[in-house]
Amino acid sequence: MRLERGIGSFVVVSESAEIKVRNYERRDREAIRHLCCETGYLGSPIDPVFEDRELFADYLTAYYTDWEPEASFVLEQDGVVKGYLLGSRRPKLQQFYGFFQNLRLFMKGMLRYRGYRRETREFIHWILKNSWREVPAAPRRTAHFHINLLPEAKGLAGSNGMLNAYCDFLRAHGEKAVFGQMVTFASRRGVKLFERFGFQVLEKREITKYRGKYPEPVYLTTVIKYLSDSKGDALVET
Repeated sequence: MRLERGIGSFVVVSESAEIKVRNYERRDREAIRHLCCETGYLGSPIDPVFEDRELFADYLTAYYTDWEPEASFVLEQDGVVKGYLLGSRRPKLQQFYGFFQNLRLFMKGMLRYRGYRRETREFIHWILKNSWREVPAAPRRTAHFHINLLPEAKGLAGSNGMLNAYCDFLRAHGEKAVFGQMVTFASRRGVKLFERFGFQVLEKREITKYRGKYPEPVYLTTVIKYLSDSKGDALVET
């Protein structure tokens, strides 16, 4: 395997496939929204628990692709988008946008509520009653990111490439730290993987909507990295 690093991108070339990490482009928007929904339920399609893909993708991706596209990156495998990192270094703008976006999505969801299946209604009930209680602490004025990959693209090289590209971008703009929030559970290596990149766990809280639907507790975990710490920044050959 050969690793190549260019301006604003990382390319991992192997005998079987070329994995390329590059800056987000407008043409990637629909692929990102689709990927978001295809992995929204613990790495599987979100449809069994929430059928409204439009609202789901709007909530998780619209701000990043529409308001801070310069802070996002995609992973291509043989020319097909297989992963993304959506970032923000403007937390105040993101919070301002989120307030009005959440109101808009709530109204749209209520107008469609009667047509939803029982599983989707239960998901909405959990959002309204419990989701806000289950969000772990996170620094409010710090750059952050959301990372996602299709199962066949998961691996150290792709994740490392996107994280390195984003950390380089943040350093170039004078940012001192970055945090992310991810779904983790005992059989998933998410936390250990990010610790290899120099992240520390701040807090985790159980996501109760998965009780009875998954055989082990599922958590939302906040991790943070101080960008002056170079641990994990070098690409690793796998």
